[in-house]
Amino acid sequence: MPLGALRPTPLVEQATERLREQITQGEWSVGTKLPGENALAQILGVGRSTVREALRALAGAGLVQPRQGAGVFVIATKPQEDWPTSLRRAAVTDVYEVRMLIEVEAAQMAAQRRTDDDLVALDKALAHRRDAAEAGDAEFVDADIALHAAVVAAAHNPVLTGLFAEFVPVLRQGLIDLVELLGLRSGDPNHGDDGHTLLVEAIARADAESAGRTLREELKRTLERLHAI
Repeated sequence: MPLGALRPTPLVEQATERLREQITQGEWSVGTKLPGENALAQILGVGRSTVREALRALAGAGLVQPRQGAGVFVIATKPQEDWPTSLRRAAVTDVYEVRMLIEVEAAQMAAQRRTDDDLVALDKALAHRRDAAEAGDAEFVDADIALHAAVVAAAHNPVLTGLFAEFVPVLRQGLIDLVELLGLRSGDPNHGDDGHTLLVEAIARADAESAGRTLREELKRTLERLHAI
């Protein structure tokens, strides 16, 4: 596809996409040196600052690499997947193993850092999970995840909170499939209530060791079921 002048807006996004097409469609192969900023700006009908931002975006995607004094070179014809995309493609068992690492640590931190407001939120989340026992599998899984999110939030670490949120979409579907496939709630609609109650109680009494152990055991049992499918 030949390069050509762009529409007025949004220029950076358009410039990035047009240059990306040149690379991914094979117009510029790996090792090719891109035209200079002035030349690209003239071809695309934009300013040098727009070209510079577009090249920065392509570098972030792993497609090009600037070399001091030499120019910008194509280093790949396929963009690197971002974190959310990688998660969506990952096996649910792999995601769950990392979830264990994150949540067990979060539970221990929550027991040490929880506030009175956190305890109220945990009690509400536990009660909501029990109420959801009367609902369908998807609603029950959502209530279960909400309780775990409350535990992570009580750790008061925004990085942990954000990381857990990235896992939720993959976890949700995997857990719904697990509950439905194995019929985990057929005999006990409120499956796992005892373990979650112990977890909340451990956090409430600031027992980090017990909180971590309780959550690890619960998540390990679920992971074993996932591996068995």
